[in-house]
Amino acid sequence: MEKIRAGIIGTGNISGIYFENGSKFDALQVTACADLDVDRAKAKGEQHGVRGCSVEELLADPEIDMIINLTIPQAHASVNLRALEAGKHVYVEKPFAVMREEALEVLELAKRKGLYVGSAPDTFLGGGLQTSIKLIEDGWIGTPIGATAFMVGGGHESWHPAPEFYYQKGGGPMFDMGPYYLTALVAMLGPINRVTGSARISYPERTITSQPKNGQKIQVEVPTHIAGVMDFASGAIGTILTSFDAKGGSTLPRIEVYGSAGTMVVPDPNNFGGEIRVSRAGSKEWSSLPLAYGYTENARGVGAADMAKAIQTGRKHRASGELAYHVLEAMHGFHDASEQGKHYEMKSSCERPAPLPLDLLPFCLD
Repeated sequence: MEKIRAGIIGTGNISGIYFENGSKFDALQVTACADLDVDRAKAKGEQHGVRGCSVEELLADPEIDMIINLTIPQAHASVNLRALEAGKHVYVEKPFAVMREEALEVLELAKRKGLYVGSAPDTFLGGGLQTSIKLIEDGWIGTPIGATAFMVGGGHESWHPAPEFYYQKGGGPMFDMGPYYLTALVAMLGPINRVTGSARISYPERTITSQPKNGQKIQVEVPTHIAGVMDFASGAIGTILTSFDAKGGSTLPRIEVYGSAGTMVVPDPNNFGGEIRVSRAGSKEWSSLPLAYGYTENARGVGAADMAKAIQTGRKHRASGELAYHVLEAMHGFHDASEQGKHYEMKSSCERPAPLPLDLLPFCLD
């Protein structure tokens, strides 16, 4: 079957792994790239053996079936809409959009045009989380009762060369890293019914200590410490803590899932592999369990490849726009709940993405 031909829009740092992985899969071939800086697109294209061009040329190319949107978050929705209007399927980096309204517009346009739309993160398709999902489904910890997720650090201004975005609208720890954690939780436990939370800006002004902007000041526009609670449709209750304000760091695990028959420590959802540990009820020992699935190294792009396979076969794709929108709504919901002092009732839902089959060959998706 002929591969789905994809063009990348946005040739910044993250594009490298998409170029590297994109054409390894059986259903996807990256054939072109574009950027607002056409010279950069051409240089990146030459580096990876594909055609570099302007965004307008890429969208007008009838040979391109699908757009992989790697632009900055503020441009995600507008580029998605342009790609869909041009008749292209579109897969976008996280977050799906900055605002709920623009994300819904993308979903509605894709539905009207009969096109696929998908979104990162796709780390839940890695061996670590797919094995965790399999263990839950097989009853290793019994019925899931609850879960907790932690992403706690001191912020980006000490190491990132241009950290301003992380403190502007569309940034903050919830929108930067929350998609990984919430997508993993939904993939394991199913959709969320309601959320509540408390959020604050601990430091209204931050000083960059990294190079090349050492000494510059950042005015913080978004909450940087958010504690949330989730009621899942399954009955499980989850908590999440995301923070850029813990200057001393943290030793907490990334995700734990608590069940009627045991507890599972889940790998870091920002990665594809990692260690899984389980303690069964009545045991005082923790067991480290082997991963049963592939994609344990940096497999970013597997979500786009899975969508390409879905386009070929007509099935549903796993890193879907509906899943990404549900996560986006929950992230806004934590902020809304804190501002309004009450629970936020989720208006969207989604299906749990289908687990990967156990017997997949490398870079083949079904």
